[in-house]
Parts: sequence; structure tokens; C-alpha cells
Amino acid sequence: MTSMADIHSVADIPRLQARLRPDAEAIWFEGRTTTFAELDAAASRCANALLAQGLKPGDRVGVLAKNTDDFFVLWMGCVKARVTLAPVNWRLAPPEVAFILKDAGAKMLFVGEDFGGVVDMIMSDLPDVHGLVQFEPGHPRWPAFRDWLGSHPAVDPMLPAQMDDDVVQLYTSGTTGLPKGVQLTEGNFIALFSLALEAGWAKYEAGKTNLVVMPLFHVAGTNCGLLATLQGVRNILTREVNPVEIIGLLQDKQINYAFLAPTIINLLLQTPGVESADFSKLERMFYGASPISEAVLRQAQARFGCDFTQLYGLTETIGGATYLPPEDHAPERDKLRSCGKPWPGFDVRVLTPTGEAGKPGEVGEVQIRAKGVMKGYWNRPDATKEAICPEGWFSSGDAGYFDDEGYLYIYDRVKDMIVSGGENVYPAEVENALFSHPAVADAAVIGVPDDKWGEAVKGVVVLKPGATATAEDIIAHTRTRIAGYKAPKTIDFADALPRNPSGKVLRRELRKPYWEGRERLVG
Repeated sequence: MTSMADIHSVADIPRLQARLRPDAEAIWFEGRTTTFAELDAAASRCANALLAQGLKPGDRVGVLAKNTDDFFVLWMGCVKARVTLAPVNWRLAPPEVAFILKDAGAKMLFVGEDFGGVVDMIMSDLPDVHGLVQFEPGHPRWPAFRDWLGSHPAVDPMLPAQMDDDVVQLYTSGTTGLPKGVQLTEGNFIALFSLALEAGWAKYEAGKTNLVVMPLFHVAGTNCGLLATLQGVRNILTREVNPVEIIGLLQDKQINYAFLAPTIINLLLQTPGVESADFSKLERMFYGASPISEAVLRQAQARFGCDFTQLYGLTETIGGATYLPPEDHAPERDKLRSCGKPWPGFDVRVLTPTGEAGKPGEVGEVQIRAKGVMKGYWNRPDATKEAICPEGWFSSGDAGYFDDEGYLYIYDRVKDMIVSGGENVYPAEVENALFSHPAVADAAVIGVPDDKWGEAVKGVVVLKPGATATAEDIIAHTRTRIAGYKAPKTIDFADALPRNPSGKVLRRELRKPYWEGRERLVG
């Protein structure tokens, strides 16, 4: 296992693995392999190319591309040059992409070939960008990434890293407003590595294989890939989420470790061929980033036959906070609705509306304090001050409670709470009941206007292919699982639910037509 004594900065990761296992495969992507020695050398060429372009420590470099192996070459090149990577959610509309790149002040932009047209549309709004590179060859005006770095020496610049350097700037999903740039530093990453390894869930065996399907503009994607590289593990990347491809790779590449958002797990379970696939090499599946129902989790345990670990955290806490280890997934533990206990070095508390720490069972806002908490929101001092109190507690916006054994339960986003007739209803609890219905493939719960109750609980349901169920059937079923006042008053049926890249349902979009012309008075 890699010793943290050898890692003093993120740039030390490729340096160390190039020494320990130069010829071992570091990355496999669409048939192209990169060894650890090649990764380290290419990162040094990239760093020198960035420096030759005139970039200085603290400058931002934008990325607009689907997952690619060269993302890690670019990222490691950036940390060697003390330049900050700012990946952009490629699912955003062009004006939203322009907003993020302009907010970051990106000096260069690295683009996937799918997005050349988007960049042409927004370049007039990006006065700071003075260099464009396309990852793939073939653009008429922009150099290909490997050509761009190829003429520069593979001599490591060995710039001394500062713990306050921003390693990556990940943007919040913007579900409650404009996206904010989360500054994650060298100090944050060193804390992530040491505390994740101390907790034990992140200990991988060198030479084994890890699957990266989460988007690399998301903290789960970057962490998943980096923790594997740190320990000499091969990363298998997919360009985007394709359930048939994922099932094939899990078998053919003999994947040992994988992080999947619950929505992806649910998708795989409904994909033809999953029932006969061989997952015998799969040792550990990690999940998080959004709630998972007990029904889906039980099905996943039965089908994949591996250990499961839940991870709860936020971009602002570099993905860290609590974890639910495999032993707590046993039926007799009755902890599947929990997201576990805090990592070593992470203080987690629940703060009630009265400003006091919640007693067991008492719901409040989850707050986190640790060396993993972000430096702040880029150029947003007021938002940073609002999010992190002087004592260092970060307010998550998640509503949760601890049980009497110290396990944290996340109810939902505080702002998604429904107040119906004076009672608080948390969507995730209702969704869990909906998912237990045999005909339900996907579900979301929102509050809609109600003259009598203020808000009424509405379920939006996607049925499994070929399944039938009426709204009345589903409502009656939920009433056998949860209190009557929490059960949906109405059910709408949909072909699919709107979700952000991490799999969270965009309830704002679901609510919008019902609240048109009204001011939502709660949440």
C-alpha cells in the first residue's frame, strides 16, 4: 500500500507511481493504455507547455469535455505547474458554460470534439481565454492535446507546491442558484488521502482495477480516479454513462472497485443482460451523491454479490464526511437508510433551528468541520462567510439526524422539505416508500400548492418497462410503509425524471409548473 509519507502534494502521485511501477497500466480508455511512467512524463510535458503559454501559479484552466484519459494528464500537468483546473459540466447550456468559464477567469480552454460548436458560440463572451486545445486530433484551428504538449520536454519542473494552492475548482450544480466555484487545495487533498486511508474504506490493492464512470467535473469522479492512482491501481474510464458498456467492462476488464451513483445502480439493474453477467471479480461497490432506496440497494447486493460502502459528503468537503461500511449493510444491522459514521478527522453535527446540537432522532441541518473543508467559494466572500462559520463549521444544506448509536441519517435538502398542514415531510423518506412498490422504476416527491394544507405531497413516478399500476394502487402501498400525512396525495406518471450529473433529482424543475405565478412560502 502507498505510504502517505511519500506524498507531499498531488503532483507526487504520478512521480511516486512512475518510480514504483513504471510499466504497469495506469489508465485504460477506449482501447488506449497509459502506463504510470507515461502518465508522469506526459504530465511533465503538459506542465512545461502550460508554463510556456505564460500561465502562472493560481491561473485557471477550463475543461469542457466528456471523460477522457487525457483529463488526468492535463490535471497532473496543472498541479506540476501550480495551475488550477476548472472542469465544466458539459451538460449545461452554452450561456451557463460561458458563465462558469468567465467566473473562473480561465486563461486556456481544453475541449472535447463534441463541444467545438459550443465554444465557437461563446468565445466572444470569454475575453480571458487566450489558448484553445482540443483533446482529439482533427480540429481545423486548434491543436490536438498530445501534439500541443509533445514538443515540450518531459523534465519535471518540480515547482514547490504550497498547501494553499488550489488544485481544482469544481462548480456546484446550481440547483439553488448560480453555480459557485469550490476551491479545493493541496491541503484539502492531503487530508482526503490520509483520512480516507485511515478510515479504511479507501484502501485499494496495487495492480487491481477501478472503474471511473462518474463525470470528471464531479467530486466523485475526480476522487475516485485520484485515490486509485495514488495506490497504483489501474483506472478504466468510460466517456459517459452507458449501462450496457458498464456491464461489459465490469465483466471483461475484471473490475474490482467501482463508485456508482444510485441512479446508475438502478439503471444497471434494469438493463437486459445484467441478470446473467459475471461480476465475480467485483470486490467493492461504493455509492453516494444522492439517496438510494432500500429496495434498490437490496437488489444490488443480491445481483452484484460484492461488499457495498456508502459515502456521504459534498463538493465543499472534498466528498468527505461519513461512510457506511460493508458490515453495516447486513440485514440484521438495519442501517441501510443511514449514511454511516464520520470519518476519522471529520467532525459532523446536526444543528437544530434553535441553534443547538440535535439529540438522537432530532432533525436539523448537517454541519461538517475538517481539514477537507474547502478554502471557499471563488470570488464569493459573502457566500463563503454564509457557508462556513468562524469556528470552521460548513453548513451543508442537508437535513439529517443521528440515531442513538451515532449513525447519521440524511432526510433531504433543507430547502426541499415539504410543510403540509404544519408537519414536515422529507421527500427522500416518501421516495423510499414509493421505490418499494414492485412496478416503480424511479420516483421523486415534491410539494405542490394546496389551499387546505399549504403544500400537498405529490409523487412523480416512472414505471418499469411493461409494468402497470394506478395512482391509487401506489398511494395505498405507500400508506402501508409511512404515516398517512406523509403519503402522496396525488401521483403523476413520467417517462423519465430530470437529474443533475451526480444523479440528484432536479425537484426545482418538477415543481416549476405547479408554482407558476405563486411565491413558494416554505422551504
